[in-house]
Amino acid sequence: MELTGTRLINADRATVWAHLNAAETLMACIPGCEELTGNPKDGFEAVVKQKVGPVKATFKGAVTLSDINAPHSYHLHGEGKGGVAGFAKGSAFVTLTDGENGDTLLTYDVKARVGGKLAQLGNRIIHGFAKKMVDRFFKQFQEVVEDQNKSI
Repeated sequence: MELTGTRLINADRATVWAHLNAAETLMACIPGCEELTGNPKDGFEAVVKQKVGPVKATFKGAVTLSDINAPHSYHLHGEGKGGVAGFAKGSAFVTLTDGENGDTLLTYDVKARVGGKLAQLGNRIIHGFAKKMVDRFFKQFQEVVEDQNKSI
């Protein structure tokens, strides 16, 4: 499945880039994230609890960054395993461009797939859930960045 979108964030590109690479910000924005450690150079490891339809699972996974073009873009690659619930794999290409008023336009292109019990739920449920999670992440990311930018 593929998901794309944009967010206009009221902060300069350097600030948005710093938050995209900060474990604390990412942990606060990933729905169900209980733990996130690591850094952009070595990658991140995460523990995320989610309920997708009737399937409830704790996913343990890793995220790595590639094609880093600071502070403009990068590819993010992730994989999580949820035991009998199955697995989720995905990647995102994230780009940042300067807006007209000192703000930043964040654009994302996400590709994801699931397997195991999750895949048995059907495309409609999985696609709806994935869209909801991506939207929640970027909405929360925008709020965190803008709130911290106001206090500077």
